[in-house]
Amino acid sequence: MSLKEQLTEDMKNAMRAKETGRLAAVRLIISEVKRKELDEQTQLDDTQVLAVIEKMIKQRKDSISQFEAGNRPDLADIEKAELVILSAYMPAGLSDEEIAAEVAAAVAQTGATGPQDMGKLMGVLKPKLAGRADMTVVSGLVKKALAGA
Repeated sequence: MSLKEQLTEDMKNAMRAKETGRLAAVRLIISEVKRKELDEQTQLDDTQVLAVIEKMIKQRKDSISQFEAGNRPDLADIEKAELVILSAYMPAGLSDEEIAAEVAAAVAQTGATGPQDMGKLMGVLKPKLAGRADMTVVSGLVKKALAGA
């Protein structure tokens, strides 16, 4: 079952169970996926759907920090609830050691020697790690690896 089909089934189940919060979050994901499909005039596969969800997770984290800074815990709680639902669709994340191993393998594969090769390394790593690792963490590890190279 594809991720889009899973989202549709989860929406139906949330409707039947009258889980309004879950229903709203799943509908939001589906609408973002459909918007992206319309913009790009293509059908998204599971990795592209995960990228949409990952972007939504980042937005929620930013919103939570802004609401907490603005002393609005009520709105922060709503965002936190959506964040939990969104995170459930993401695959299990990689540990720092696993990410470091992938970076080391990519350095060996590409023969990267310095900071000028960062784009080449990120181009190799992004498809492998998308949805399973925070790309800002990956970028930091790549910079460290290239600085030591």
